[in-house]
Amino acid sequence: MEEKKIYDLVIIGAGPAGLTAAIYARRANLDVLMIEGDSPGGKLTKTAHIENWPGVKTSSGPDLAFQMFDHAMSLKADLKTGMVNRVSVDGDIKEITMHNGVVYYGKAVLIATGTVERKIGIPGETELLNKGVSYCAVCDGALYKDNIITVIGGGNSALEEAIYLTKFATKVNILVRRDVFRADAKVVEEAKANPNINIITKVVPLEILGKDKVEGVLIENVDTKEQTTIETQAVFPFVGLDPMTNFLSELNVTNEAGYVVVNDEMETSVPGIYAAGDVIQKTLRQVVTATNDGAIAAQSVVKHLDGLSHMVSQY
Repeated sequence: MEEKKIYDLVIIGAGPAGLTAAIYARRANLDVLMIEGDSPGGKLTKTAHIENWPGVKTSSGPDLAFQMFDHAMSLKADLKTGMVNRVSVDGDIKEITMHNGVVYYGKAVLIATGTVERKIGIPGETELLNKGVSYCAVCDGALYKDNIITVIGGGNSALEEAIYLTKFATKVNILVRRDVFRADAKVVEEAKANPNINIITKVVPLEILGKDKVEGVLIENVDTKEQTTIETQAVFPFVGLDPMTNFLSELNVTNEAGYVVVNDEMETSVPGIYAAGDVIQKTLRQVVTATNDGAIAAQSVVKHLDGLSHMVSQY
């Protein structure tokens, strides 16, 4: 029977936090496995422009993601693709079970799975997915060239994606529940100054209309309750994010919202289980904070493994 391989560190998620942790862990000579369910780079691969990465005035998200991924792979970290079903603990060894039944083993595990776009939950959203409904402007914006596009949300992501989508659309509507934005002032000013953006405030979407493709959105004024239909050929909801932590139910390491609770060392309440990046309970989710978390987590793992080695040497 083939002996199972036990990695020093298994990183679940190859976004900025996971890739940074892999770089630091490999430089410390740890045997590292990264598991990624989608494209390495995380949210970076779906971001048109990055303008707050220190030292780089502007970069495309995919370009920055590739540089991080290439750096990690150049240090010989292992990479597997697939979705994790559960993480369990067997003494000092952690078992990572995939949806296909394959099991990987690690002395330490880092959760860096990030977040997924929150659904609005209105009729037509699921039915018209990929038929005009999309959650990635970079991925799908060009499909709606010379069309009317509607973005739902008032945060940074919504406004930044709306500005990006003006590259393709004849008009971009932005639907906002309130009459103020949650986005940064600079982004709000840029959106308001764009002649191809039409901001509609104090409305909520009730239904995305269309049979085989998006044809419009039914909206309701939050004050008057008046309902109207706006024409659009595409809808991009950006109403928030939810952590990808369903596979952690056995460990009891998340808060009520599903985010992983860690201390300053990125440690969870379970020894040998760490978390970093957008998936943890924190106030600011940015590329720079994710890489910060990943670096701290990797150093914490090194100290943890040194402690395990010291305990073994005493016997």
